[in-house]
Amino acid sequence: MKRPAGHDADVMITDAETEALIRLARDRRAQTIAIGSGRTPRALESARLIEAVWERTGGTILTMITWPEIGASWLRHASRFADADPDLWVMTGAATGWAQMTRRLLWSTPWRPERTLATAAIGDPRTLALVGLINLNGLAGTTAHGTTWRVEDDTFHYPARTQEGP
Repeated sequence: MKRPAGHDADVMITDAETEALIRLARDRRAQTIAIGSGRTPRALESARLIEAVWERTGGTILTMITWPEIGASWLRHASRFADADPDLWVMTGAATGWAQMTRRLLWSTPWRPERTLATAAIGDPRTLALVGLINLNGLAGTTAHGTTWRVEDDTFHYPARTQEGP
């Protein structure tokens, strides 16, 4: 799948990306997840696809929330997302809304990046820089091709793993 140019592009999750995301969650022994997404059509469709595959593989969705790309405050959305207290949080969406939501999560909730997986739409170093790598240690995610990335020691590591394994 060809990705649009620009780090705030609205992109749809790929099958390889979805499979890798589910594998990452299972590798972390997750049974429950909370899914958060931006409100663009592609972000919403990506969230629904993750939901369907997660449930089809026997997982439980505790909550699905959306956040705006532009708003006065993301506190209500962040509180609902964090209050679910899943094994893992899963996030997808365009850069601007994700960054605003993530800043609010960091400032106002017990959410932790090390308990969070993100899609390729978020896993661009320019997108992660909007929040700051120093604030995102432990965040991991997948690329459109099914490889994985992670933030560790304030550094973006890509790819962390291929579909074939380490």
